[in-house]
Amino acid sequence: LMLESSSFPGKEGLILTGQMGDVMKESSRIAFNWAKKYAIENKMKKPEWFEKNTVHLHIPEGATPKDGPSAGITMVTTFISLFKNKIIKRNLAMTGEVSLKGKVLPIGGLREKTVAAKRNKIKTIIIPIANKRDLDEIPENVKTGITFIPVSKVEEVLAAVF
Repeated sequence: LMLESSSFPGKEGLILTGQMGDVMKESSRIAFNWAKKYAIENKMKKPEWFEKNTVHLHIPEGATPKDGPSAGITMVTTFISLFKNKIIKRNLAMTGEVSLKGKVLPIGGLREKTVAAKRNKIKTIIIPIANKRDLDEIPENVKTGITFIPVSKVEEVLAAVF
């Protein structure tokens, strides 16, 4: 999935678009709250900024329904990219649920996600450390040319993408 975010002056809040299911909406709220706290603690944004701005998260292909928690770290990264006004590295994919404490939790379907990344010429995939054992189930010809970065905390994700 590709994600987009923007902000504009207005009341405090988060707008979600792109046919997100309930689990994905919950995941986006967790990601936003973690990113907001991180941005304030690391002086990317002042608390007042969040009171005076609305943040919009969109997942393109709006006609296609999407659900699940595995885009959590991608959402956090998208928000931090917005708050820092800094672009994320190219040829990069990531998957992982995120907790309110910033832990990166395991996901399902790593093989399928890796195949999709390979088709899209992705060179690096950030995965939950708990899914590292699942790499053995992915054929070598699919893994060839891809670097996997196992992570346990969101801070490790951010260090890898900026």
